[in-house]
Amino acid sequence: MGRVWGCCLLSVLSRFLLLRGCDGNITVAVMLPDNHHKYPWALPRVFPAIAMAHEDLHAKHRLLIGRSINILNFSTEDPLAGSCAVSRAQVVAVDAKLYIRPDAFFGPGCVYPLASVGRFASHWKLPLITAGGPAYGFDKRDEYRTIVRSGPSTTKLGDFANVLHTHFNWTSRAVVIFHDLRQDDRPHYFLSEGIYLKLKEEMNITVEAQPYEDDFKYYKELITFMKERGRIVYICGPLDTFLNIMKLFQSDIQDPENYAIFYLDVFAESLTESKPWQNTASDWDDLIKVFKSVFIITYRPPDNPEYKDFQRRLHARAQRDFGVHLEPSLMDYIAGSFYDGFVLYARALEETLAEGGAQNDGINITMRTQNRQFWGVTGLVKTDHKNARDIDINLWAMTNQTTGEYGLVAHYNGTTKEIIWSQTERIHWPTGGPPLDNPPCVFSTDDPSCNDGHLTVLGIVAVGSGLALIIFGISSFLIYRKLKLEKELAGMLWRIRWEDLQFESPNKYNKLVGSRLTLSQRGSSYGSLITAHGKYQLFAKTGYFKGNLVAIKHVNKKRIELTRQMLLELKHMRDIQFNHLTRFIGACIDAPNICIITEYCPRGSLQDILENESINLDWMFRYSLINDIVKGMNYLHNSYFSCHGNLKSSNCVVDSRFVLKITDYGLTSFRSSCENDESHALYAKIVQKVRNGQKPYFRPTTDNRCHSEELTILMEGCWAEDPAERPDFGHIKIYMAKLNKEGSTSILNNLLSRMEQYANNLENLVEERTQAYLEEKRKAENLLYQILPHSVAEQLKREETVQAEAFDSVTIYFSDIVGFTSMSAESTPLQVVTLLNDLYTCFDAIIDNFDVYKVETIGDAYMVVSGLPVRNGKLHAREIAGMSLALLEQVKTFKIRHRPNDQLRLRIGIHTGPVCAGVVGLKMPRYCLFGDTVNTASRMESNGEALKIHVSSATKEVLDEFGYFDLQLRGDIEMKGKGKMTTYWLLGEKTDVYVI
Repeated sequence: MGRVWGCCLLSVLSRFLLLRGCDGNITVAVMLPDNHHKYPWALPRVFPAIAMAHEDLHAKHRLLIGRSINILNFSTEDPLAGSCAVSRAQVVAVDAKLYIRPDAFFGPGCVYPLASVGRFASHWKLPLITAGGPAYGFDKRDEYRTIVRSGPSTTKLGDFANVLHTHFNWTSRAVVIFHDLRQDDRPHYFLSEGIYLKLKEEMNITVEAQPYEDDFKYYKELITFMKERGRIVYICGPLDTFLNIMKLFQSDIQDPENYAIFYLDVFAESLTESKPWQNTASDWDDLIKVFKSVFIITYRPPDNPEYKDFQRRLHARAQRDFGVHLEPSLMDYIAGSFYDGFVLYARALEETLAEGGAQNDGINITMRTQNRQFWGVTGLVKTDHKNARDIDINLWAMTNQTTGEYGLVAHYNGTTKEIIWSQTERIHWPTGGPPLDNPPCVFSTDDPSCNDGHLTVLGIVAVGSGLALIIFGISSFLIYRKLKLEKELAGMLWRIRWEDLQFESPNKYNKLVGSRLTLSQRGSSYGSLITAHGKYQLFAKTGYFKGNLVAIKHVNKKRIELTRQMLLELKHMRDIQFNHLTRFIGACIDAPNICIITEYCPRGSLQDILENESINLDWMFRYSLINDIVKGMNYLHNSYFSCHGNLKSSNCVVDSRFVLKITDYGLTSFRSSCENDESHALYAKIVQKVRNGQKPYFRPTTDNRCHSEELTILMEGCWAEDPAERPDFGHIKIYMAKLNKEGSTSILNNLLSRMEQYANNLENLVEERTQAYLEEKRKAENLLYQILPHSVAEQLKREETVQAEAFDSVTIYFSDIVGFTSMSAESTPLQVVTLLNDLYTCFDAIIDNFDVYKVETIGDAYMVVSGLPVRNGKLHAREIAGMSLALLEQVKTFKIRHRPNDQLRLRIGIHTGPVCAGVVGLKMPRYCLFGDTVNTASRMESNGEALKIHVSSATKEVLDEFGYFDLQLRGDIEMKGKGKMTTYWLLGEKTDVYVI
């Protein structure tokens, strides 16, 4: 069969023989299976990634410029079985070596084909790069000298297990259970062997392994095996078989809380809806109770922005080149690792060629991939001395005991070999703590304490009585503490109703709400967010609670579910009383006004102080602020909360006594997990450079002219790349005490002496600022009066709500310019704007002589009303009529700058009737009119004629009462939406009539 495949390949391979004749050509053979449903390293998933890396090589990575790379792909799959075939992989590799003489192999991904081809590649001294093949055996460098693994391996899973066991002090026993049908590629066997071997060889733990197949009898044997062999259990197998095991575990195990079960689901197939137990049968007694002891181990998906773009391109290319639709999943991580593997190979090859090496020198190229580090599409790519990549791993646990939802409780950093525990989620152990891996008198009875003693009856009674008394005393004390705690939790003394908060001073001062102000005008309470322009701060809202000014921070949640953990956090927050932490007053959970209420610090935040150029911080001021921060953080680190988690200059605030206090600490479960902090976006480049960890490390610059050299040393120690080298706040407190021996004078005394220096010119400064403020106030009021009617503007200034109002009779004027559209088409934009500006400036000067209000101008349309907001009886018709005649007279002599020989042809319409008016909008508020009268007035204008004033019969009736307007009957006019209307022309005023 193998030779048949070889003959079929021969015709394909022969087409590429000529490629080797070109200088600078590099040939890469990609060997992978076809079944993308079964294998994460299948050709439709991986080959598009390799092709993308090839395309990005020159332009993006600046590698191998001037050289071309030919990439050929071959299937290593048995087409009948739909699985990896060792024999086919061997034939493909040998034929490729004979006919196309590749410089490197990529793949295979399956373990057994990789082992075979890997031995060939080592013999031929050709590099073989793969992101598959997780087996432990590939660590043997004497046998697989040229294999480079750019993806996850079982060895790294074993490293994670070692760190996990060390953290929980599991040093005695463990059990590994894996699904194995002893056919195909045995994925679960190879995935779990790293944990088995690492725990056994490096930690000297008694580890026992047990395979199982798809049969109920094997499940029964597994439960017995767990009972007899271990309490820390690793299970690796398909999700359906794992759930069947857990169902039997529930019925046969009486103490599931004494077990810790880790399910190896590296591609997170069980976490699709964050509830691994959701697809189980409905006849389970208590699913959530059983799965409280179950943890999920997965690969950690890359979180860099480039990976998201890579996924999008990968899926599009797989659809285009292979007709395969891929859904986003952790399997894309394997494709991304092949992409990074191609870049890693190109880097090593370029270095080899630069030093005069050959492009097929696999030994030299492979050595250059050892202990390498660079940033790829899957994040940080770092290889060890065995050419295996360090990987990150996620640990999931049931974080919601009510819904059974799983959350990320920790992740393992493969580069630093440490576990980073979540700041917001934690493991809820059923017994309050991790189970013992070797409980006394369970797996071994050799301990004398496990044997029956020979105490006398009296001794037994005495010992029993003593123990009972001790237990009773301890229990009573614990029960008392428990009841006291429960009473405090149930009392919810922290709760504040929204109605109890006032947003107006009890002394009738102006409302104190958050606003944009400079620091010189007003300080902030906390949470100061600098804007993109860096000139202003957005302060937290403030209000009054029980007569005291407090800071209010809203939480971006629709509702609050008071879990026990949250109640404990609120209780501990209320208990904290420390001079350098803002005092927690309470919290409001009345939707939608969910917020946290804390002490208000009027002097602003540290960020405000540092950014205000008018404040000159001398050394005493600086040291005082630093000492306050250190004291606050040292207290916080030794408290229930143990850390801050979001410390920055904007939540270091200064109270009225110039004491710096730290805020925004604690309440991690209360605060929203999706709060937006726009200030982080300003520093995202900076954060990325620090995370890169590339030498020289990206750090701020220091200037010894601004502070002492000792303080520089302390700062640089806090910025150390190795966390173990950074001092904690206890050490920083001692260090600062040594530096600040001379600075014993309080900051308040320092400020008082400074105030004495400013006393002489303070009055002049205040007067100058006051005059500047009054001038700006006058300008603002003038602008407001131009935008809104005077009476409406006065109401807004008094912070009164402007109510919509109905008016029984007003007169509305509409006008536009006939032929304006064609004139605009023949003019430049600047000429059009200049024309309208000249015209409406002229109109605005004229209407000031009448009791009217200009509503708005839209293009060439001009709208004016009389009779509102101040009612004027029936004079509104007279005022509009007189204004119309004045405007018409003026437009006849109006000169157009760019067309001096043309005359503007104004068309005017007037109508009288009832309207409703009110202020609309917050940004650029407008005083708008509504009602049929507005529409009719617009129709009067549009159905009029140039240089004429079109008047409705309603307006004529009012004008007739004055007796001095000359009107001419136009007749019945058909108007859209109105039918026939009798209308008139306003010709002018009668000269022989005198008005008294």
